[in-house]
This record gives sequence, structure tokens and C-alpha cells, in this order.
Amino acid sequence: MKEIHHWIDGKEYKGTSGRFSDVFNPATGEVQARLSLATKAELDHAVERAAEAQVKWGATNPQRRARVMMEFVRLINRDMDKMAEVLSSEHGKTFPDAKGDIQRGLEVIEFCIGAPHLLKGEFTDSAGPGIDMYSMRQPLGVVAGITPFNFPAMIPLWKMGPALAAGNAMILKPSERDPSVPLMLAALLQEAGLPDGVLQVVNGDKDSVDAILDNPVIQAVGFVGSTPIAQYIYERAAATGKRAQCFGGAKNHMIIMPDADLDQAADALVGAGYGAAGERCMAISVAVPVGEKTADALIERLVPRIEKLKVGPYTAGNDVDYGPVVTKAAKENILRLVQSGIDQGAELVIDGRDFNLQGYENGFFVGPHLFDRVTPDMDIYKTEIFGPVLSTVRAGSYEEAIGLAMSHEYGNGTAIYTRDGDTARDFASRINIGMVGINVPIPVPLAYHTFGGWKKSGFGDLNQHGPDAFRFYTRTKTVTARWPSGIKEGGEFNFRAMD
Repeated sequence: MKEIHHWIDGKEYKGTSGRFSDVFNPATGEVQARLSLATKAELDHAVERAAEAQVKWGATNPQRRARVMMEFVRLINRDMDKMAEVLSSEHGKTFPDAKGDIQRGLEVIEFCIGAPHLLKGEFTDSAGPGIDMYSMRQPLGVVAGITPFNFPAMIPLWKMGPALAAGNAMILKPSERDPSVPLMLAALLQEAGLPDGVLQVVNGDKDSVDAILDNPVIQAVGFVGSTPIAQYIYERAAATGKRAQCFGGAKNHMIIMPDADLDQAADALVGAGYGAAGERCMAISVAVPVGEKTADALIERLVPRIEKLKVGPYTAGNDVDYGPVVTKAAKENILRLVQSGIDQGAELVIDGRDFNLQGYENGFFVGPHLFDRVTPDMDIYKTEIFGPVLSTVRAGSYEEAIGLAMSHEYGNGTAIYTRDGDTARDFASRINIGMVGINVPIPVPLAYHTFGGWKKSGFGDLNQHGPDAFRFYTRTKTVTARWPSGIKEGGEFNFRAMD
């Protein structure tokens, strides 16, 4: 059985805990590897070595650090297909979706090549007699990233890129469900010229998370995962004086106005609701058509599109629409929530509970589900399902529709489909949600803007990637300097005439 270990000081580091976690092939349900879980002592050792390496790395000028990022981009592109293959085998994503996972992370690394500009401070000359003032953005030291299973390349890249480009060392604890790609990225960074010890990849479970939160050397923690854990990490990090940006769950609504292009809206809903088996924090899981006529026409268009979805392993070809969910437990939780929707009175228009794929009966596949006439008191509306389940909540008016999204406890992403500019502008202005799409179903910003949700989808005041990331991973130092003006005594500046 293959064993997966840690990456410490620029090389594979075999764990000594004797504790392992199984890494599955979600398509077959088989265990394909065993992952070594770190001890607290191993985590602390990685931090100690990172702190030593960070001193020189932090003193390296930003342009040289940016050149490492530039070479890292080249190497990721070189090994894109190889990493996508590994990602698909551990997560279950289709091959094109796995490449997209890597690509969206790569774009943040491309943005980080501009670190010298992003790290510039401010300067005021002659703030007083002979006095200048200036600010410097300096690295925090050692920081940590705790990343989720659903984007095993993108989110680690979102964390490590700005942190390293800003001059920090990073402890990365990836998900134990699909750990191989983060280790591959660490090896590519070393090949790109990152000094040993500046990026340490430590695999573990809750024990490792708590060791990160308790370690006094670590100055900041970035996390993506479920809301309860996000809140736990945020509160515990704050109690130990660490900065934290913690992103949690979501329940993203798409409002479909009567004037919308319903074919366009239906296509968008199918891609946004069922892509990646719904295992996206920016997935659209709630459709809100305004008016009974709009709702009926939308359902009529959704049904044939959903029934044509091709579900299968990534090895079945690039025309597969989505693959299995990540674990058996995830599949069981999705089906439990589907049953709760039926029991609480929602109309199950498309029933995927009996989905079975020949030859992959032990895989973690879940068929597509479509609910209609869902109400806000139902569990399938209140809970993040994280699976291929789309719920339709009918609204009688625009105000009712926007009220649904605004009153939900999550506030990650939302979208509206309409041809009316006034409605779109009002929606974008009023909605209390962090990322908004107008005729765009999954409004994930590009790398030079910032990504982050509101309400219980995000804890902390600085978001991921974009300029916010460099603010998060640096602290500002302001210097007031006084240099008295005038010629120093003893200076000889006269031009002597020739005799």
C-alpha cells in the first residue's frame, strides 16, 4: 500500500506517529493510499525550521521572490496534466474540472508576480522641519494555511502564493482526503528556487489543527472549510493573538426574474448546481424563480437538461459532467438530507437516489436531484448539502426573492438573471452577500480582485487573493525620520581657483 508523508525542509519527511488516514479512490470506493498524520512534535519541528528559513527569505528583495513565483507558474503549466490526473483520482473530479481547479490557483500565482508593486509603502516628505514619514509592509514571519478537500490545488495556491511572495514562511495543512497535489506543488516550488523550509506541508487531522493554533511562533492562519470549524479556528486563533481569515459554508441563491432568458438561466443552473457534484462553496443550490409562470417554465427547461447529465469516473472521458462525491460519509449525508426534503413536503421532481453505475457499484456516486416547492423552514433549504441537489423556492415578487437571500445565515455568493438594468443595479447594491453575479451563475472573482463571503460564510476582515491577501500576510511599520538640513561642518565644497 502506498504511503504519503510530509514535506519538510525541501524533501519528503516520513512521519513517526504510527497514525494513518485512508485516501480513497472515490470512483471505486477502494483505499489507494495511507496518509501519515503528524504528531504535535513533528508540527512544532516544522514550524521551528520554517522560522529559521524565513529570516533569509524575508530579507530577500521582493523582485527576487517574484522571480520564484514566475518560475513556479512555468512549472505548474508544465506539469498541469500530471497533477490533474492525481487530483481526479483522489477527489473524483472530472479531468477538465481538475485542470480548472489548478488553473484558478495558477492565476493567483501569476498575480503574485506583481508582489514588488503590492508591497510598496507610502512616503511623505517634509511632514515637519527636516522630517519625513514613510511606511513599510513587512512579512509576519511564519503563517499557516488549512485547506479543504474540494479544491486541493486552488485553495493551497491561494494561500501559499501571497504568503510566500510577501516574504513569509508557510505551514500548509491540506485536507487528508486528497493530499497528493499540495505535496507536488511543494516540490515544484523547490524546483522554482524556493529555499528549503520556507514551505512545509504537514499532513494531519484535528490534532495538527490544534497544534497550529497553539503554536506561538505562527502569526496568522488562513482556513477554508465548514462554518462550525471556521468559527472554531477564528475564535481560537483570536484567543492566542493570531490573525485569521476563515471561510465557511454557503447556500447560494440564484434569482430568476420573469424577464430573464430562461434557457440561459437553466443552462447556468445546471452547470452551477451540479458541476463538481455540487462540492463547491460557490455552487448554486437554490433557484428562486419570481412568479408561478416563471417557475413552471424554468422547471420545464431544467428537467430535460438534468436528465441528460452524464455521471461517471474521470476515466470515462471529458464528456462526463460530474464524478463521485469525495467519501462514503458525504454520500450518506446527501441522501439523508434528500430524504428529509421528501419527509418535510418538498416535491422531488428528479430522484437520483437509485443511481447506480455498472462496474462502480462501490463508488461514491450520487445521482442528480431536483426539488420544487421548497420552503425556508425545510432542512434542505437551511443546510449546505454539498452535493448534486438543486432546490427551487418559488417567490411571488422580487422583494420576496431578495429577502430570501438576505435573511439566510450564509452569505457567500449569489446571482440574478434579468434583462433589466435597474433591477440588477438594485440587487447588487442591496444584497448582503460577498460575491454577486449578474447573469453570471458562479461569481468567483479573478485573481486581482478579492474573494470572500459575508455573514456565517466568512470570519475575519480581510479576504483571499487580490490586494487583501497581501494586507493579511504583512504588517505595516511607520517610520518618522528627522535629518537636519544644512551643510555639515567640516565639509569642503568650494572650487579652488588655479594659481
